[in-house]
Amino acid sequence: MNQPELPPRRFPAIMRRRAASFGYAFRGVAAALRSEIHLQFHAVATVVVIGLGFYFRLSWLEWALVALAVGVVLGLELMNTAVEAVVNLVSPEYHPLAGRAKDVAAGAVLVGAVAALVVGLLIFGPRMWALFVA
Repeated sequence: MNQPELPPRRFPAIMRRRAASFGYAFRGVAAALRSEIHLQFHAVATVVVIGLGFYFRLSWLEWALVALAVGVVLGLELMNTAVEAVVNLVSPEYHPLAGRAKDVAAGAVLVGAVAALVVGLLIFGPRMWALFVA
């Protein structure tokens, strides 16, 4: 009995494309980390926060809130970097709208960073206070 011929499998090609897209994303993060001082600052702050989280033995909920705050700030920093690059590409000379786009993108990072700071103060503040007062 002859088996019907199966169509060629596309799964490996799809997986290669997916893997490549992750590679591009990691390459973008690495490039931004090399060139953006504010992103470097936030990356160092992330390492400090993770260290404090282990030191203070955060609960799962606290870890989730810290991870969300860190992700939001780092994501906004990356978007800000992308906006600045595109604006510089399309408007090498100063233009008020280009300046506004950059300012708004930077403002988004500021809002996210302030929110992350509030989360950090609520989670780590009482623990740090207890360390210094005791």
